[in-house]
Amino acid sequence: KIQATMSFHQCGGNVGDDTYIPLPSWVVEAGDAHETWFTDKMGEVSREYITFAADDVGVFAGRTPREMYADFIESFAQAMGSHLGTTIVEVQVGVGPCGELRYPSYQMARGWEFPGIGQFQCYDKYLMEDLRAQAAARGHPEWGIPPEDAGTYNSTPGETGFFRDKEDGGSWVTARGQFFLAWYFRSMLDHGDRILSEAHRVLSKGHGQVALAVKVAGIHWWYRSQSHAAELTAGYNNAGASDPYAEVAQVLSKYDAVFDFTCLEMYNKDQPDEALSAPENLVRQVLRAIKLYGVKFAGENALERYDSKAFKKMLTVYRDADVDVAGFTYLRFTDKLFSWWYFWNFSNFVSFMNSV
Repeated sequence: KIQATMSFHQCGGNVGDDTYIPLPSWVVEAGDAHETWFTDKMGEVSREYITFAADDVGVFAGRTPREMYADFIESFAQAMGSHLGTTIVEVQVGVGPCGELRYPSYQMARGWEFPGIGQFQCYDKYLMEDLRAQAAARGHPEWGIPPEDAGTYNSTPGETGFFRDKEDGGSWVTARGQFFLAWYFRSMLDHGDRILSEAHRVLSKGHGQVALAVKVAGIHWWYRSQSHAAELTAGYNNAGASDPYAEVAQVLSKYDAVFDFTCLEMYNKDQPDEALSAPENLVRQVLRAIKLYGVKFAGENALERYDSKAFKKMLTVYRDADVDVAGFTYLRFTDKLFSWWYFWNFSNFVSFMNSV
C-alpha cells in the first residue's frame, strides 16, 4: 500500500532536511513577477510555498495556483488509473511549507534557531490587502497593520510587547490583537479548505476509494507560555477562546480526510526548560480535537530517532489514543537505521505497532 504526497512546496531548508529541491523555475519566476511569496516584516520573502491569499490570482498566464494544484492532482489520478484505491490508498495534500498547514514562520534561512518564536509571514501584498479590507469591514481601518511589537525570529515571548504575559501588558489579549490572530489563522484555514475541496472533487470522480490526508505541524515550543507565541506565528491561534486544532479537524471532517500530526516521539521532560515546551500536552490536545470531529488520525516522529525510548513513546501514543487510527509514518530511512542495533529496535517497534 502506498501513500502518495502532492508536494507543492520547496523541499529542504528546514530542521532535519539534508535535501534541497526548489520549486520549478517557472513557478519561481512567476512568483517573483507577481510577488506571491510569504513575506516577513523586514521584506524578506520565502519561496517555499505560494502565499495563501494568492490561491485565486491568475499568476501563471492567467491560471491560478488553485487551478494548477487541481490540474496536477487530476493528471496524477489519470496517470495512476486503476492503481488508485488499490495500491495507492491515500493521497496527502500539501497545503503549506513542508507540506504542512502552516506559515513559514521559523525559517533557518532567516537565522531562526530553536526555540525562537518566529515571525508573522503576512506582509505580501495579497495578505496585506485582505487584512486591510477585513479591518475596514470591522470599522477599524487602523487594525489593518500587523503587530509591530512581535519581536524577531529568535525572540522569546517576554522580550516582545505583543507576546508577553497578560499581566505584563501583552497586546495579544487586546481586541486588536485577537482580531489579527483570528484573521491570520482563518487565512491559513480557508486555504487548506480550498485546496482540500479541489483534491476531493478530483479524486472522488470514479478514482476508487482514496483517502485524503493533511499534515499539521507540531509547534510544541512555548506551549506552556500564555500566548503560545510560536504556534501563533505559525498560524495556530491557540491563545484565544477557540481551539485551532479542533477547527482544523472540523474542516478535514468535511472531506473525510486524515489528520496527520507530528512530534509523537517527544517527552516534555526532555525539552529545555527555557523553551516552555510541552509536546505531550500538544499531542493530547490534538487527539481531543480529532475525537471531537471523528476524523482519522495518523502520526509521525518530528526528528530522526532510532532509540527504544522514542519508539516506546510513539507506541504509547497509539495505544492510548481513543480515536480511529489510519496509519503511521516513520522518519527517516537512513544508513544509520540499518545498522544492526538500531534496526533491531526498529523491527521490534514495527512488530508492536502492528499489534496496536
